[in-house]
Amino acid sequence: MKKTVLSLLFILVLSSAGAQAKKEILYVGTFSVRGSQGIYAFSFDRTKRILKLLQTVPSLESPSYLTVHPSGKFLYSVNRGRADATDNGGSASAYGIDPKTGKLSGLNNRPSYGADPCYISIDKTGQYAFISHYNGGLVVLPIFDDGLLGSPSDAKKYVGSSVNEKRQESPHIHSAVISPDNRFLYVSDLGTDKIYIYDFDVNNGRLASAATSEVKVSPGSGPRHFTFHPSGKFAYLAEELTSSVCTFTVNKTTGALTVLEDTLKSLPPNFSGSNTSADIHTDIKGKYLYMSNRGLNALSIFSIAPTGKLALIGHQPTSGKTPRNMLIDPKGEFIFVANQDTDSIVLFRINPKTGKLVQIGKPVKVPSPVCLKLLTLP
Repeated sequence: MKKTVLSLLFILVLSSAGAQAKKEILYVGTFSVRGSQGIYAFSFDRTKRILKLLQTVPSLESPSYLTVHPSGKFLYSVNRGRADATDNGGSASAYGIDPKTGKLSGLNNRPSYGADPCYISIDKTGQYAFISHYNGGLVVLPIFDDGLLGSPSDAKKYVGSSVNEKRQESPHIHSAVISPDNRFLYVSDLGTDKIYIYDFDVNNGRLASAATSEVKVSPGSGPRHFTFHPSGKFAYLAEELTSSVCTFTVNKTTGALTVLEDTLKSLPPNFSGSNTSADIHTDIKGKYLYMSNRGLNALSIFSIAPTGKLALIGHQPTSGKTPRNMLIDPKGEFIFVANQDTDSIVLFRINPKTGKLVQIGKPVKVPSPVCLKLLTLP
């Protein structure tokens, strides 16, 4: 019996060590300024809470938004630079991920078939990529089994404007997010104050307007990034131009969004400077919502009620300027923040009881970081 117990303990120790040994890699997209070399990869030591540079990957100009394939085998970027000198728009790039080291190797570059690509996401099956263009609509690209990007299976163009003459003179597609069940695609248009809703046909990569094809938010608010509550019952929109949040209830059957609460302010009452909101995410349990604010240079922190409604409970300075993007750790321990204009990534620990944040360690220097993605290797 004693030997059996010792053997079991030995197995448990080995299992624990194996779990701890799994490597985590942080991939960083950048703008091509101040000496940026493209995409950066860092190993993340969760125990020591430190990032160590693993690789720099030369890329086409400004790989400004990244996404990781659901399989964990590939990474994709959208770039302001052209895939070919004859192209008129931006580009998209595919990279293979080494399963042992996390290092990237280039697979292919494709035109993105639009101007100023700013967001890329992938459907849950990993067969299609959705590319949002700030000045060129939405494009769907097939993804082959070997990770390569193909030619468009669908594309959408938009018309319209809204009340902000400088920023809303025309459509500006800023993000496209697939529903948790992979049935609907939600496309945020900063230029027309609308979210477009599509039925997604995974068999052919085509989009058709859903029964409720769009939802309009407050004039001049400027829809940017969109995220679901972990329950799937609610969704939240970062309204860039009014520095506010719009809360929706989600009809899981039809995909329709119903505004629950619009233009909830994210700034302190005494703030008088200029500000634009950017990224938005909930914690893993759906108790708190975080939104980055450029100008205030802080994360706004909201509590989430069981009804889905929000209450502003605080602000966390990001120790840098222009926090364009952030990453909520999928294990619920940390938030990584990319400060675009002070060339830094800052790590914060999440208090799970209060939602408040505490900075961990010193900022990590990266030229113009604007997108963060974390991957745990097999």
